[in-house]
Amino acid sequence: MNAPAGQDLTVTQTLLQVAQWLLREGYEFVTVTPATHARVNARPGVAVAKDLRGIFGWSRPFEVSLLPRKIVGDLRGAGLIESRGELLRSKVRFSTLGGQIFAHSAYPTTEEDAVFFGPDTYRFVQLIRDELQREPLGQEGRILDVGCGAGPGGIMARLTCNGEAGLVLADINARALQFAAANAAQAGCDRADLRQGDLYGAVHGSFDLIVANPPYLNDSLQRTYRHGGGRWGEALGVRIVREGLDRLAPGGRLVLYTGAAIVDGADAVREALWPHAQRVGWEARYWEMDPDVFGEELEESGYAEVERIAAVALVVQRPR
Repeated sequence: MNAPAGQDLTVTQTLLQVAQWLLREGYEFVTVTPATHARVNARPGVAVAKDLRGIFGWSRPFEVSLLPRKIVGDLRGAGLIESRGELLRSKVRFSTLGGQIFAHSAYPTTEEDAVFFGPDTYRFVQLIRDELQREPLGQEGRILDVGCGAGPGGIMARLTCNGEAGLVLADINARALQFAAANAAQAGCDRADLRQGDLYGAVHGSFDLIVANPPYLNDSLQRTYRHGGGRWGEALGVRIVREGLDRLAPGGRLVLYTGAAIVDGADAVREALWPHAQRVGWEARYWEMDPDVFGEELEESGYAEVERIAAVALVVQRPR
């Protein structure tokens, strides 16, 4: 497993071992929105996990007898399990997507360095697959997942491609790279290059495909995995486009999945992104993928003027 210099591999190795064990056990779990997760976990009779999905999907406390002793020991040694009175609780979740399994942070994701995975992830991966089906990557293409989090975008892009595409997973969050390294290894992308830094700061060269699913909310706590900056969370997405276009190889594409605040019918993100996406002779496409996501955020004061948050896609391609 490749990892940034000095990174402790204990967490990564443990995540990989547990992921492999879960797959052998036939584990499957689709991660829902935090609001849905809270509603499901509030139902009567589900306070304590009864199976692997309850432990590693619904993030419920569980009795130690539900897991093999070795698994408990490995998780404890990596700091990935905590005590809840006489019960234990996993600090990691595992979700399945496209035949793969991905480790990410347990619910609720309240920590500053939480590694998020949810419905946006499934839409993001589908966007990438559709784009690569529309125009496949070359045999020796180079892929960058910027702000990769758990790494599903870059990993699934690599698995969708034929040939030996190179894969770089970059994130400012060291914990995200621990998770991404395990997820890449599990998916057979052992040679993925992991880079820690602010967006493109730690990566070099040009890329045939840049994918990004950045934080896009206006988070009052300004948590790294949620807060996009700017007035309505659009700033990070704008930076990814503005700084990323010059990193595209001839014919290369930047695929951005993000959220857009709609104010009085106007798309604030499109207005911020489009001037950067429009270069002479460059193809740019922008569309709504889902008209209404994270509706609960509209109750926050920072969204007082916003009528809805839409999931949007932007694809910019450099001429050959």
